[in-house]
Amino acid sequence: MLVTRPEPGASATARRLEEAGFSPVVLPLSETLALPVDDAIPHDIDAVAVTSANAIRHASDDLIASLAGLRLFAVGRKTAKAAREAGFASVIEGSGDAAGLADKIVAELPAGSKILYLTGRVRLDLFERRVAESELQVFVTETYDTRRIDYPAEAVASVLAGGQIDAVLLYSAKVAEAFSGLAAQPGVRSLFEKARYFCLSDRVAASLNTAEKDRISMAAEPTEDALLSLLKAAR
Repeated sequence: MLVTRPEPGASATARRLEEAGFSPVVLPLSETLALPVDDAIPHDIDAVAVTSANAIRHASDDLIASLAGLRLFAVGRKTAKAAREAGFASVIEGSGDAAGLADKIVAELPAGSKILYLTGRVRLDLFERRVAESELQVFVTETYDTRRIDYPAEAVASVLAGGQIDAVLLYSAKVAEAFSGLAAQPGVRSLFEKARYFCLSDRVAASLNTAEKDRISMAAEPTEDALLSLLKAAR
């Protein structure tokens, strides 16, 4: 079982897999790094929006403290939990997708409201486009960056100890692209000949170019609980 997500989430996932009877191998294919935040953030923000828990985790203590008294709209349960743990008292939890979160914000806030969107440098623009179509104002603050990690074939073979992998967990489109390149290397390809691929969403699956379609499965919703349930059901 190969886990491709970055730390610290990978360790938590590995523990859950071990408890379920799997033998996980952690090989992060990306890393998240905090970014310096511009001080020029409007002081009359009405609410905060977040579509990734990383945007909260990598934000500075000063930034969080300045915003904690505002309502925060979180894309799903995991992001809402991170926001509460960071000190936000009023957290509205979305259903798990950016478009749905945008619609919820548009429905709940009056025209002219100012939304501060905490996000990463690498992202889809769906949330911003949906909100921009309304009469709300969106101010984007990037708190983190996501960077790809490349490994030589020898390093991958060493981590996997030469054994074939039965299943691969893929959490993002960028990681799926990185994995496709890694798994195509001559010294690595044979380790994944019989692997099944479990993807967090259809977008992640569409970015995977290394396996036959009948070996790719997608979670019912973009959450780790759904992804692990899919894995367990396929065992």
